[in-house]
Amino acid sequence: MRIITWNVNGLRAVLKKGFLDFCAAEGADCYCLQETKMQPGQAEVDLPDYREFWNSAVRKGYSGTAVFSKPEPLSVSYDIGAEGHDDEGRSITAEYNDFYLVNEYTPNAQDGLARIDYRLSWEDARRAYLQELDEKKPVILCGDLNVAHEEIDLKNPKPNRGNAGFSDEERGKFGELLAAGFTDSFRALYPDLAGAYTWWSYRFNARENNAGWRIDYFVISNRLMNKVRDVVLLKDVHGSDHCPVRLELDAH
Repeated sequence: MRIITWNVNGLRAVLKKGFLDFCAAEGADCYCLQETKMQPGQAEVDLPDYREFWNSAVRKGYSGTAVFSKPEPLSVSYDIGAEGHDDEGRSITAEYNDFYLVNEYTPNAQDGLARIDYRLSWEDARRAYLQELDEKKPVILCGDLNVAHEEIDLKNPKPNRGNAGFSDEERGKFGELLAAGFTDSFRALYPDLAGAYTWWSYRFNARENNAGWRIDYFVISNRLMNKVRDVVLLKDVHGSDHCPVRLELDAH
């Protein structure tokens, strides 16, 4: 099974930049999108072989997630079952035979860590949610998790220490998630690979200079890692400030 996660930074915009051609070329079983910034019906997504599942923010043009799945899920649910975390369209869970697939756009802590309390509350609620799912069958969490876990995961760790996405608090919560029975699949496969990023600022020619961050993940239940063939950062695919990430998995 091939699953692709991609923060498209506006699906309507990326549809004009070759999104459907990309999907046709990849032929993945599932596309998990974040930051769709739209409501269903605001644009036609011509993928007739896929079932569409949307979770849009109450606020128009903000946040939002979508899952386009070729196999029909056994069940689909929305949000993470936590009060106060249900109006920004940040999560979709699709159940398949061998696993739960959770597509997530994690809240950004924002400049000056203005939203860090909300972010940490989300982290705790989401971890509890994943652990509950994991008791039933293995879990694949994918998406823009808005954190670079270790110094190897961004180009300039020292000047960014304490900034949103690289604060001690956020990195600590990611560590707590891994300690709860999950694996950062890419880093498990490529423990020493530097310069492997998934997001680049639009400023300062960051992408051309590969001055980026790895903040898009497949975090997988430990017991499912033996089914992972590869995790590939598709850094040559443009259209967003993030690149897609592809998981290749021996499961259904």
